[in-house]
Amino acid sequence: MDYVILFSVLGVVAVVALIIGAVAFLRPGRGAVRPPAERPSERPPAAGTTTVEEGEAAAPPAERAPPVEAVPRVEIEVPPPSAGRLVRLRARLARSQNTFGRTLLGLLSRETLDDEAWEEIEDTLIGADIGVTVARQITEDLRTRVQVLGTRSPEEVRGLLKEELIKQIGADLDRSLRTESHGNRPAVLMVVGVNGTGKTTTCGKLGRVLVGDGRSVVLGAADTFRAAAADQLETWGARVGARVVRKEEGADPASVAFDAVKQGIDARADTVIVDTAGRLHTKVGLMDELGKVKRVIEKQATVDEVLLVLDATTGQNGLQQARVFAEVVNVTGIVLTKLDGTAKGGIVVQVQRELGVPVKLVGLGEGPDDLAPFEPEAFVDAVLGD
Repeated sequence: MDYVILFSVLGVVAVVALIIGAVAFLRPGRGAVRPPAERPSERPPAAGTTTVEEGEAAAPPAERAPPVEAVPRVEIEVPPPSAGRLVRLRARLARSQNTFGRTLLGLLSRETLDDEAWEEIEDTLIGADIGVTVARQITEDLRTRVQVLGTRSPEEVRGLLKEELIKQIGADLDRSLRTESHGNRPAVLMVVGVNGTGKTTTCGKLGRVLVGDGRSVVLGAADTFRAAAADQLETWGARVGARVVRKEEGADPASVAFDAVKQGIDARADTVIVDTAGRLHTKVGLMDELGKVKRVIEKQATVDEVLLVLDATTGQNGLQQARVFAEVVNVTGIVLTKLDGTAKGGIVVQVQRELGVPVKLVGLGEGPDDLAPFEPEAFVDAVLGD
């Protein structure tokens, strides 16, 4: 009996062993000896993956931050100096003004200059936006000189006309820009004007002119009514390495101007240029605010220049704008933009005569270096041609 029990137990053990062997055969590798598992801290991360520190949960793929794109490096430009800019841009000015010059020279070179011819000369001058009073004065002076001289060779006619135009433009007017610092305080330039005259662009181009002359510049984006104006000014500043001071859209323009001047003082900058919001000269509240900006600046520095930007193509309307601005902020100089287009060069004479303020800068194109100091002789030479 004992043998029977023993053989029964041995049979059961054999069956179990067969079953275990079969399972091991069907699942190879199970029970195989494996090398020790690497600890997470020792396992090198796969290429392109990020590691998760202990105690941190891995973010699901959809929530992972996108890769940060490299910000393109802005190349700092070195603008050309202001000296000789108008001469370099003479051809562009001549293309827009040469018809006026050729017409006058043709009329003055006639064999017979009767009353009708002199009336044509006067009408041509008026048509160039010189103004009735000035046109009549130039005509009378020319008529007297031609009668005295008797002969009228093309060279003599051109010389006489050049002298008269330069005299009316005012070669003796002070057209210098006060841009040098006063001890530890920078020179401050306010740029004012109505919408659409190219005011913010003028600020950027003027910054380039000054950097080209070796000045350090701070630009104040006090046109807070138009977010694009501050962005535009930042772009101009970045190109030449000029600091730009701005605030959020709708901020107080006077506070931006104040901060710009303060930073200019702290940085020992040579010049601070403050761009103001484009204002319609008929809006009393906006004009009063412009006066406030000037008063706030003057709490810590002198406003050396107030430059009024005028679109040269607006003619008489531009003069009306100029009068109102001059009453509010004491304009010290005129910037005539778009003088290379359909503008008539006589506006230079008229605006100076009406306001007693010199044209100091002229814009002659869309390029970054197309703003030039105004030089009467170079201007008249371009008008009259070779």
